[in-house]
Amino acid sequence: MLRSFYARWSEFAVETLIRVLGFSTVAFVLLIFLFLLREGLPAFFTVDTANLFGARWYPTFDLFGMLPLILGSLLVTVTAILIALPLGLATAVFVREVAPPWARDLLKPMIEVLAGIPSVVLGFFGIIVLAPLVRQVLGAPTGLTAFTGALILAYMALPTMISVAEDALDAVPKSYRDAALAMGATKWQTIWRVVVPAGRSGILTAVMLGMGRAIGETMAVMMVTGNAARLPLSLDSLFRPVRTMTATIAAEMGEVAQGSTHYHVLFGIGIILFLLTFVINLAAASAMFQKRRRGGLR
Repeated sequence: MLRSFYARWSEFAVETLIRVLGFSTVAFVLLIFLFLLREGLPAFFTVDTANLFGARWYPTFDLFGMLPLILGSLLVTVTAILIALPLGLATAVFVREVAPPWARDLLKPMIEVLAGIPSVVLGFFGIIVLAPLVRQVLGAPTGLTAFTGALILAYMALPTMISVAEDALDAVPKSYRDAALAMGATKWQTIWRVVVPAGRSGILTAVMLGMGRAIGETMAVMMVTGNAARLPLSLDSLFRPVRTMTATIAAEMGEVAQGSTHYHVLFGIGIILFLLTFVINLAAASAMFQKRRRGGLR
């Protein structure tokens, strides 16, 4: 009787603790967003809209145009995903469908270890190795360009994209492969025409998560993109310096006067960045939910 009583109470305590931890995670995110709103909303009321979303970012002269920062972040992130997507998908296909078991067991931990490399180390690598290479091979005026930042971000997004895409391919039922092979398809035809299309929702989730990883990166991007707040609208913008939202916050928040207009505008940039990341992660979660709802994942 006493043992049953303690078992019920211990089970109740564990369930309560798990429930509290789950709700606290949501509460922390909500509190962070409320803090951003408290510090950033004044910028949208004190600064003229034409100025706030203008083309010039010179806080010293009260010019707070966020457009170059937003477009710079999008240019670097989208380019990084375009580079990482074919590499990540090909690697995921190789690990799941082609590599022998011993190679798969070796490659998967190595891919996960890549995600643990500090971003500042990758930033140094970009400055010392990639930047001179971009300047010499592509003939750019400087090696600190949006393309250099995209290469670093593509490398940083690869572990996430490979892991999620490999899980999506692994979730495709074996019966799909057997049916395709029984109908006379080759192994590569089965992979590219059956397995990959069947796992497209999971692959889309991998792309979204990789994009969320890339758009929120700070240190490596700040070190290799040149930090020039200019509109990337010309044809050669990819091979010229740009400035991202994250780099702007990291570079200027430590020197700005608390409570100033510049201070509130930096938090306004944080609000936009938070919303962009939230939308990307929400789209990834929605794609995964739709896949599970259709019964494609087990």
